[in-house]
Amino acid sequence: MAKEKIFISQDDCYLFGQGTHYDIYKKLGAHPSAQDGTEGTYFAVWAPHAAAVHVVGTFNGWNEESHPLERVGDVGIFAGYFPGVGTGELYKYLITAEDGRKLYKADPYASQAELRPGTASVTCDLSGFDWHDAAWEKKKTTASYASEPMAIYECHPGSWMRHPDRSPESGHGEDGFYTYREFADRLTEYLKQVKFTHVELMGILEHPFDGSWGYQVTGYYAPTSRYGTPEDFRYLINKLHENNIGVILDWVPAHFCPDAHGLAEFDGTCIYEDPDPRRGQHPDWGTRIFNLGKSEVKNFLIANVLYWIREFHIDGIRVDAVASMLYLDYGKKDGQWLPNIYGGNENLDAIEFFHHLNSVVRGTYPGFLTIAEESTAWPGITGDIGTGSLGFTYKWNMGWMHDFCEYMKLDPIMRGGAHHLLTFAMSYNHAERYILPLSHDEVVHLKCSMVEKMPGYRIDKYANLRLGYLFQFGHAGKKLLFMGQEFGQEREWSEERELDWYLLDDPLNKGMLEFMKKLLDLYRKYPAMHAKDDGFSGFEWINANDNYYSTYSFIRRAEDKDKALLFVMNMTPVKREYYRVGVPCAGTYRLVLNSDDPEFGGYAETEVKKTIRARKGECDGKDYYLEFDLPQFAGVVFSFDLVRK
Repeated sequence: MAKEKIFISQDDCYLFGQGTHYDIYKKLGAHPSAQDGTEGTYFAVWAPHAAAVHVVGTFNGWNEESHPLERVGDVGIFAGYFPGVGTGELYKYLITAEDGRKLYKADPYASQAELRPGTASVTCDLSGFDWHDAAWEKKKTTASYASEPMAIYECHPGSWMRHPDRSPESGHGEDGFYTYREFADRLTEYLKQVKFTHVELMGILEHPFDGSWGYQVTGYYAPTSRYGTPEDFRYLINKLHENNIGVILDWVPAHFCPDAHGLAEFDGTCIYEDPDPRRGQHPDWGTRIFNLGKSEVKNFLIANVLYWIREFHIDGIRVDAVASMLYLDYGKKDGQWLPNIYGGNENLDAIEFFHHLNSVVRGTYPGFLTIAEESTAWPGITGDIGTGSLGFTYKWNMGWMHDFCEYMKLDPIMRGGAHHLLTFAMSYNHAERYILPLSHDEVVHLKCSMVEKMPGYRIDKYANLRLGYLFQFGHAGKKLLFMGQEFGQEREWSEERELDWYLLDDPLNKGMLEFMKKLLDLYRKYPAMHAKDDGFSGFEWINANDNYYSTYSFIRRAEDKDKALLFVMNMTPVKREYYRVGVPCAGTYRLVLNSDDPEFGGYAETEVKKTIRARKGECDGKDYYLEFDLPQFAGVVFSFDLVRK
């Protein structure tokens, strides 16, 4: 394929200076190019305060003088074309600062990076990949996520599963990582079996330190080389899409890595961060904060999302640490932050940035998901473009997550006094469009794995966890589980090892996975569980106040023609004989899921009939009721035809 001639025009400079050059990644960085009948590479970098910029790399023996760039336009871009420079070359920008310092910087717009501990960028050609996901891409443009099932599998590729022949234990001294291609084949088949709809990938943007989990980034435009090349990463996306699995990237605009080869003090001055540490640094995290008041910085980030959409067909981003961006005093003590022009702690630049980001990205790609991890009660995180909200598609419901975990870890005798923890989230469910997350953050730093949070003996822990997941999937809101939680990973997560897959030889873990397969199948099959997640139109408490017996009951519904579902849950180790629950209408109620089923590792001491006829009589404010024995630490789900009066 003939190479295109790349150059920086005055229009490019103008749009970049305005913060509206949404495909600036096609001009800045290193790009295969052709000029005067020769092929080579065009390099361009934004370094407005540099005295000089040179490109050094394997193609010139890291010679500091042989490949100078020239200043182009008036926004501080340096650029140059060098014939004969092909793909696969390591390179850096040698930036001579105004004070004479020489800085060796990785390319902020590089599409590929050297494998750590190396820190160079790599020349790369993104053209020519043979995509086979046209059907998925077409479907995505008309997707109505609000009414469709969304069950997200949060996954860290390097620690999901390790290659047995590449581990340090094998004697080869390697990391043990599967490549993107190997990971694609294994992960896709697994997600198809368990029936998750999306995968959220952690740690994809290039980062130097494994222990940061990918949340201290140096290469925003480069999929990490730990698992292969950009083409390999495209293979992963393509494979997932061919199998109707969406892909969400963890995206980190809140802060960036302070390492010397990265964005920090890039041209000898703070061009990506605010020079005042009270605005430009996170004291607790040791990272730098993007200066969102600068047009070129906003352009860098917004174009970055568009790059992942256009070049890699990504379906969504989960935006990390949004609260830290919205509040100027987030994680800071008095004297460590500066108020805005009105004297408040709101970050006005971040607010404008999110409006801009979501209007451009969601306005251009309506099927694209933007998901905020926002841990406060900031109003209007989610909403349609132009409504006054920040414009995110969804928000992680951190309040629900906290209350859920606090409740589930309680000794059952204490649960009656904390009954409200599982009912409170529905009181504000209308405020935002929510995802209910049980993420990696809940299973690290001595917080215990999900199953180890549960009270009782081992069999009780698994019964509680099945019950907890049933509550999560029955509750209004989309769903997210971190990898390993679906089969009861017992150790805390560590990026240094794979999940404990051997646990699937244990009946309780195997039963947990079988339960999750059944639960996800139910979730996808019945519109009642996903079609109306906002407000109360699809959710109705039957009894939210039974703190004495610690039971909960509620109905999920979709349209009248669809089956409705009744959820009944017993949060104690005591079987409730002749348990009565009010129901809205007469008819037959059919058992579709019992978390106490022996197939799932249940106690199997209490039989729940497969079909139960509603009886006439007042109960829970309803005119009819069901009566049955409700098992200990168990939840049951009945389907029925909702007859409206």
